[in-house]
Amino acid sequence: MRRSSLLCLLFGALAWGQASPGTPTPAPGTAMQAPAPATQPPDSSASVAPEAAVLTITGVCPPAKAAAPKGTAKPASGAPAPKAAPAATKTSECKTVITRAQFEKMVNALAPPNRTQEAKRQLVTLLPRLLALSQVAEKQGLDKTPEFQEKMKFYRMQLLAGEVQRKAQEDAGKVSDQDVEAYFKEHPSDYEQFNLDRLFVPRMKQVASETNDKDEKLTDEQQKNKERETKAKQEEGEQEMTKLAASLQARAAAGEDFLKLQKEAFEAAGMKIDSPTVNLPKIRKNGLPPAQASAFDLKQGEVSQVISDAGGHYIYKVNSKEEMPLDQVKTEIHNALQSQRMRESMEKVQNSYKVDPNQAYFGAAAAGAPNGMPRAARPAQATPAPAGQGPAQPQNSAQEPD
Repeated sequence: MRRSSLLCLLFGALAWGQASPGTPTPAPGTAMQAPAPATQPPDSSASVAPEAAVLTITGVCPPAKAAAPKGTAKPASGAPAPKAAPAATKTSECKTVITRAQFEKMVNALAPPNRTQEAKRQLVTLLPRLLALSQVAEKQGLDKTPEFQEKMKFYRMQLLAGEVQRKAQEDAGKVSDQDVEAYFKEHPSDYEQFNLDRLFVPRMKQVASETNDKDEKLTDEQQKNKERETKAKQEEGEQEMTKLAASLQARAAAGEDFLKLQKEAFEAAGMKIDSPTVNLPKIRKNGLPPAQASAFDLKQGEVSQVISDAGGHYIYKVNSKEEMPLDQVKTEIHNALQSQRMRESMEKVQNSYKVDPNQAYFGAAAAGAPNGMPRAARPAQATPAPAGQGPAQPQNSAQEPD
């Protein structure tokens, strides 16, 4: 969990009090000019000494020091006696001074390293308001209420859970070069790169819908007969496209050009595409849906059998295959091992406990609630779709589209 989540929470809590004033409306006839790009001044923070003040807040008292407990030894002879605390201090006389070391300690705890500059700019606006409001809350005794104490318990658990995940992520990222090289040698087929030709034959023909005013006057029986006729035409067209796929596969295996065959397939399906794409120049085994992965088992120059799914029919040819160098996939393997170790670490925690909710209190739906922390969903990587086919298909989905 990124530490910036806490910073975002703090910023959002007081966003209502930091709305920027609206942009004034230009006078009629005045041309709108684009604002000049803001130039960031050079960072001179390193020249400020750690003990130097970087933020002075007048009107906010610093936290009161705890009173000395009874029985404290008296100061030695000659030592100055401690000054008595003033009976009361006016808020206007208070001043809170925050040094560079104190400020950066807070920033580093709240924001990740790559966002410290952004956090500094935001925190310099937020922190005084937080100090002022928290001081008011303490004066009103709001930090002593049972509700506040319960919230603090929950927030503490949230922070600790985040720290566990942060530490697990940090430990999982300690992947050595030896680990990367060993994984590369154990999974050679994962890092083979293919040059493929792909021929796509749509499953159905495109049928132009014919609607006119007469359709509105059809009886229910006539409408059903028309729907049956339409369905019969679709089934007939689907059978024709299946036969065409087998014919094109035979011609492709005999050496005919894939681009020429692809144009024929689209024309037969009623699709007008001038420049269809048939070549996939750099594709790996995770780049196709699992049902089409058999194409990678072909030898160079071989043409696959027809591979059919709900979307249509596919025919592949392997033009070439090469092994990717380790340097090219080193970062990818590092990230894969880091994700694997992170997942194993979180699953270990998830499997260490069991949840047994009271159905009478929570309802029957709570009985199926899973244990553990929410897992981040891995985004599906899209497989390049043939021109005119529509949206790309997710490569890591075992289900085929309807």
